[in-house]
Amino acid sequence: MSTGNSPQNAAAKPPLALIAGPTASGKSDLAVRLALAQAEAGRSARIINADSAQVYADLAVLSARPTPDDMGGIPHRLFGAWDGATACSAADWATAAKAEIAEAHAAGALPILVGGTGFYLRTLLDGIAPVPAIDPYVRAEVRALPISEAYAAICAEDPIAAESLAPADRARIARALEVVRSTGHPLRLWQESREGGIGGEIALHPVILIPDRAWLYARCDQRFEAMLRGGAIAEVETLQARKLDPALPVMQAIGVAEITALLRGEMSEAEALAAGSQATRRYAKRQYTWLRNQPPASWPRLEYENSTSIPPAASLFQV
Repeated sequence: MSTGNSPQNAAAKPPLALIAGPTASGKSDLAVRLALAQAEAGRSARIINADSAQVYADLAVLSARPTPDDMGGIPHRLFGAWDGATACSAADWATAAKAEIAEAHAAGALPILVGGTGFYLRTLLDGIAPVPAIDPYVRAEVRALPISEAYAAICAEDPIAAESLAPADRARIARALEVVRSTGHPLRLWQESREGGIGGEIALHPVILIPDRAWLYARCDQRFEAMLRGGAIAEVETLQARKLDPALPVMQAIGVAEITALLRGEMSEAEALAAGSQATRRYAKRQYTWLRNQPPASWPRLEYENSTSIPPAASLFQV
């Protein structure tokens, strides 16, 4: 992933702050603190969402989208910007994020990206692989396969891709399989030639939050319980009433399946709480591992015990 900074003329490039971290790690709070620190210094800032669940209007509670009080008077962009009936791809988000970043720069404001969706960040900074349009017949055939058959197929047809895929990762398995079947080339070949990234055009100021795991997992449990008690059940009930395609990302969001099972009487509230909490912890673990290992080594990793031990926002960024 691009660092966004080069030795030559880095100071002349417009700045972009980035706060990345697993779910429930305190990213949103830190972004607001940074924006308020900018305001105290006489500069404005805008916070831009980089979380794949928080883009959907339908998931205010289940995505822990910042409330107006949480926003602290700071402009927030791309939160709840997509209707759940329309899938927001990484390319869709990157296009919108580029526009928001350019608008912030034109207004003399610091854009602050905040989120933990690695594919979104990689697409924005490095660009996207120029994969040709997938044959609709191939796509339908692949998406109709049971997950076990799709995984067996990708192991046979693109074993290198299969090495990095979890057997239950339906979306990524299907993507890799439809690409190799439709284009005749594995996805990794297309990914070697990326287009449209802005990493070389901005001065990136990133920080990755790496909290204590025990604290993070406890916070995940607390957060999901608060969601369940604070409107998530009604939110999923409304979502289910729309009768959207179950394959849409909004329907695959953490908590939707568990609360749907509760509404159908297939789980008790205690079982739904336990299942949703576990799914949240697993997601946080995947993000934690990706963020620790995949971004450039030059990106600062901030390890801390809990949210109160994060240093003041202004000390983390030289922007």
